[in-house]
Amino acid sequence: MRVAIVENTGITHHGQVGVALHEQAARVDLYKPWSGQGLPHTVDADALVVFGGEQAATDDHTHPYLPDLARLMADYTAMDRPVLGICLGSQLLARAFGGENHLGIAPEFGWVDVALTEAGRADPVLSAVPDRFPIFQWHSDTFTLPPDSVHLAKSHTARHQAFRIGRATYGTQFHFEASRAVVRDWSETFPEIADRMSPGWSRRHPELAATVGQEADAHGLALARAWVGLI
Repeated sequence: MRVAIVENTGITHHGQVGVALHEQAARVDLYKPWSGQGLPHTVDADALVVFGGEQAATDDHTHPYLPDLARLMADYTAMDRPVLGICLGSQLLARAFGGENHLGIAPEFGWVDVALTEAGRADPVLSAVPDRFPIFQWHSDTFTLPPDSVHLAKSHTARHQAFRIGRATYGTQFHFEASRAVVRDWSETFPEIADRMSPGWSRRHPELAATVGQEADAHGLALARAWVGLI
């Protein structure tokens, strides 16, 4: 299989998604449109992954490629090629299919409990995790569900945590790719931002990583393997 991965910021970890792709010997093509590089075409890959970034899904004035990326996600979906949008990627996916982006109203940071909906419990990907599970979050924005999408998961702060469109197009607000190693690197690279998002994070992080973080690692890899299985 061949998978196109779009990175939206200078520090992007593929994490658990990368592990699951490499387990299946996927060929991965990387695209970094934030740096001026172009986007993939619909003929370039069997599936599309869009990771997060610091920009909002509506920041067309600073990242003019965003409308084209949203359309690309819709095009892959129309061709029944699996799409995965994480964090910013999920917000762009919602935009692509008629959802509304709401900025700055739903901040979450750290390992947060997410609950499956009834549809999530029956979903081929989300059913790989328990009805309630901890997973890493780092965002302030949220979105409304696109028409005809399936609501799969929610949290206390951001109700729309995961949704599916069609057979194999998924958006997750939470960072299930973020293993403890990824979270450690983020925490060391952006300590001031982390402590601003969650006061005392630098002090509490090691203990949380050893407990709830370990549990989240297993859930993230299970989700990654389940989605890769759809390609």
